[in-house]
Formats: sequence, C-alpha cells, structure tokens
Amino acid sequence: MAMAWKQLLSNRSTLSTLHGFPGFASYSSKSSPYIVKVGIPEFLNGVGRGVETHVTKLETEIGDFQKLLVTRTLKLKKLGIPCKHRKLILKHSHKYRLGLWRPRAEPVKSQSA
Repeated sequence: MAMAWKQLLSNRSTLSTLHGFPGFASYSSKSSPYIVKVGIPEFLNGVGRGVETHVTKLETEIGDFQKLLVTRTLKLKKLGIPCKHRKLILKHSHKYRLGLWRPRAEPVKSQSA
C-alpha cells in the first residue's frame, strides 16, 4: 500500500486529478454575488422567511443598519416582532458581525413542491 502511494505521489501528472478525492482540497475561483452596500431592507430580504415584512417598522424605529446589528431581543420584542423572526434577525446579525454571512445580490429562490 505504501509503495502505491509513493508511486502515485511521485508522478506529477496524477496530482492534478487528486482534487476530486475526499481529503484533498478543491478550490473554486468563482465568487458569490454579494451586495456591496447593505441596509436594513437588503439585510432582511437576505434573511428571508417572512422577516422582510418588518422592513418599514425597523427602519422607522431603529433607523440605522449598524444599530440593528447591536439591537437586543427585548427591543425587537417591544416592536412587536414575533419570536421566530427575532431569532432569525439576531442569528443573522451575529453572523454578519463575525463576517460569516452576507446577504446575496439575488434572493435565493425557494423550491416549493
């Protein structure tokens, strides 16, 4: 077995075909389409799942996207936002602050059966 690996790794032409196997990294140069400027409407549309219905309420009460990112659950509760939507807003705002998530330029199409 070790001899087969030595032979495989010594042959440079086969290294380019290893990217399809598990354990070997495969990288793509395609970039995902992200929105450059993010505001409250773009953020809530990116979250989806009905959260975008609260755009006008959050824009009038909170006003700024940076304030929305640090808003607590009690403030959202006082604005009358349901629990599921509060959880989604808080989860995605935390991920946005960490740099793990950004709203996409094109909204993701939901697949209905």
